[in-house]
Amino acid sequence: MDHRFVQAIEKALGWAGPSALGTGFVLGGIDDGALLGRLLTPHKLLDLVMRRGLNTPQFRVFQDGSELHPNRYFHDAVTRRGQAIRMADMRRLRDLMRAGCTLVLDEVDFFDPTLEATCRALQWWSRELVQVNAYLTTQEASGFSLHWDDHDVVIVQVAGEKSWEVRGASRPAPMYRDSAPNNEPSEEIVWAGTLKAGNVMHIPRGYWHQATRNDRGNGHSLHMTFGFVKRTGVNWLAWLADQCREQEVFRHDLDRWGAPEQWAVQQDQLARAATELMGSHSPASFLSARERERPALRHVSAQGLFGKPAAVVCVTEFPPLIEKYGDKVDVIAAGKQLTLAAKALPALRLLLSGTPVGLAQAGDETGVDVEQLADILIEEELCAELTPELSSGFTGLVTTANSWKER
Repeated sequence: MDHRFVQAIEKALGWAGPSALGTGFVLGGIDDGALLGRLLTPHKLLDLVMRRGLNTPQFRVFQDGSELHPNRYFHDAVTRRGQAIRMADMRRLRDLMRAGCTLVLDEVDFFDPTLEATCRALQWWSRELVQVNAYLTTQEASGFSLHWDDHDVVIVQVAGEKSWEVRGASRPAPMYRDSAPNNEPSEEIVWAGTLKAGNVMHIPRGYWHQATRNDRGNGHSLHMTFGFVKRTGVNWLAWLADQCREQEVFRHDLDRWGAPEQWAVQQDQLARAATELMGSHSPASFLSARERERPALRHVSAQGLFGKPAAVVCVTEFPPLIEKYGDKVDVIAAGKQLTLAAKALPALRLLLSGTPVGLAQAGDETGVDVEQLADILIEEELCAELTPELSSGFTGLVTTANSWKER
């Protein structure tokens, strides 16, 4: 999937691909201001907050270094039938922003089709799960105190300015659930300075950082944080624990009351079986299985109820695996495996490219009954009908797929 934002991130950070994720601090810049405005603006963020029923912890407000009680900025909108809906109180938020505060909206991609399509493009690029959080800080408010994240982040300054301090890690590869706490910040300052609109920063997992506007005066700052949750050896071992259920030796009870020699026999059996299991289920196979089995996220599924779709787009969390053998082709994605005739391959490559595809043009180009194929892919939730709302998330950010011969 060719996406302008992914290309801009690679250029800004000097990366030739996703392999640099997590390898070190990098600072760069995006020259295309229109691209940033296309993704998010302060007004767009506030509009998202206003029009949705939100609650903590997805939406939070911080002031003077502390998180405010939700009653300070939420209220219950009561319908004429007496039903209460929790909504952000925009007047209270206005007053808080005038005084200086930080608004935090997690998983903005959950609400906005543009950032949904952008995060999916980043997932196809990195092969990792991605979400984006937005931080709007006004006046001279401070942000979070010095802290570290348990995932790699790419921070994009969309508007305004904010002062940052980034420090190195104080514990190698810290985790959210860990064997020891990671409470002592590193003394090593990697970078300190001001992010301005267009600046991009990559902070690896475990690096301490903090941001503030308390030295900026009147104004505001809006930045997006794209979080990349990479898999670790711990995740591989947890997956192996699920795979071991296939073998009888692991399903037997542990011989709590057996003699020492019986304990030794069982331990030896389990150790040998575990070694064989690790040899036959490598970390690479774990990562592949994770990509194949991850279900697609929510999407509109009307199944032709309002007419036949004119265009579709692939909505799997990771690129589908397409394998041809003889006169058949397998498509593996979203926990599904479809077997189709090999003559469908050109159309499959097009429909599963990750970019919007017009069915009439695709049928003319490939000579395949694309409408029938699209119906199958929609039914199996590998593709979704390109509604106007979903289409808006791709407009100006990706080009419509129009030639299978180039793919």
